[in-house]
Amino acid sequence: MAEKRFLIVVDMQNDFVDGALGTAEAQAIVPAVAARIRAARDAGETVIATLDTHGEDYLDTQEGRRLPVRHCIRGTAGWALRPEIRDALGDALRVEKPGFGSVRLPEIVRAEAGDADEIAIELVGLCTDICVVSNALLLKAAFPEARMAVNRACCAGVTPQRHEAALETMASCQIDII
Repeated sequence: MAEKRFLIVVDMQNDFVDGALGTAEAQAIVPAVAARIRAARDAGETVIATLDTHGEDYLDTQEGRRLPVRHCIRGTAGWALRPEIRDALGDALRVEKPGFGSVRLPEIVRAEAGDADEIAIELVGLCTDICVVSNALLLKAAFPEARMAVNRACCAGVTPQRHEAALETMASCQIDII
């Protein structure tokens, strides 16, 4: 049986690391995420990065009204991938998403998997309790038999408590926490 392995790198963008919505915990995981990306690429895994992407009208959107902090506005420095992450990703596929989870991500994974008999998906990135959990649950729904994991050392939440709560939620949904 042929297994196709994926590493999904969620929103490792400047605004989430040390910009508008950055945290010390997010800054702390950058070296580990970059190392995990390099290891995945060296192992032949398919690496896909998501980019939280908003327009200038962000504050007029539902998300903007609920979280009135301009962030990840396409083309700004805050929208850009963290340099260490960008360098580790190389030519890996990037997927822009206008909200928490990418509804396109499952179809991209399906296309990249081709005729693989089994799929394994690992997620890393920011924020555990918003975008990581959203993408993990979308992928689990699309691939209920895939081996799925979230790497706790390569994720950070809005707060450490929310990070842990999101990990517990994903574990409840049969996603391994490694």
